Amino acid sequence: MAIIENIIEINHLKFRRGDRVIFKDININIPQGKITAIMGPSGSGKTTLLKMIGGQLSPEQGEVLVGGVSVAGLSRKELFAMRKKMGMLFQSGALFSEMSVFDNVAFPLTVNTDLEPSLIRDIVLMKLQAVGLRGAAGLMPSELSGGMARRVALARAIALDPEIVMYDEPFAGQDPIGMGVLVTLIKKLNQSLGHTSVIISHDIQETLSIADYIHIMADGVVVASGTAREIRESRSAEVQQFINGHPDGPVPFHYPAENFMQQLMGEKVGIDR
Repeated sequence: MAIIENIIEINHLKFRRGDRVIFKDININIPQGKITAIMGPSGSGKTTLLKMIGGQLSPEQGEVLVGGVSVAGLSRKELFAMRKKMGMLFQSGALFSEMSVFDNVAFPLTVNTDLEPSLIRDIVLMKLQAVGLRGAAGLMPSELSGGMARRVALARAIALDPEIVMYDEPFAGQDPIGMGVLVTLIKKLNQSLGHTSVIISHDIQETLSIADYIHIMADGVVVASGTAREIRESRSAEVQQFINGHPDGPVPFHYPAENFMQQLMGEKVGIDR
């Protein structure tokens, strides 16, 4: 069996915000050219992990390697160069509201390359064609539906032909048709362009349908890793609670708090009024 090279390696990652521990000991390998999903309950640190891969945050302990190089050890210039090899689809889309669809997709090409305007035009049209929106090039973001805006943002994310594309909740707020379109696009683009896809998502069925590998995080650690089939067949209580949507279990419904009755009776009040 051929060994798949890992383009991203996360080793013994530890991180906290104030007194709150986000990562106790996270270990994740992301193979090159595949679709890898990172899933888990809200507040488990999934988006924080993307920020560490992109160098926006540094770990307290451990390391994040991209292409075998430690992100935390990069200079500002090196970090900027690394980010050029990454595309990011934000949950909100984050389109520039005062720019047309065409100019939004052209923006990373204009800023990061010295290409002739005619070549930039051709690339933009090809990227919009890939997401089915070449005919919308002249529209403004305010004229787009939510699903269309997400697809334009995807065209912009792949404008520079990045090695890695990261998706932060790509299916959030989408209707069934829009969600189906995005699922198909992510799969087809990954196959045709050969880049590595990293998906952060709460949408179980859609994500499992396209991901080659899945990592589920909870309580600061990775509680399960494997293929979609292995995740579905996992006997882990945390995994079953997450994929079946049970309201309570190893991941509690209630945020940690003092005894409810004591607080109501005023014996130990943690909220000033």
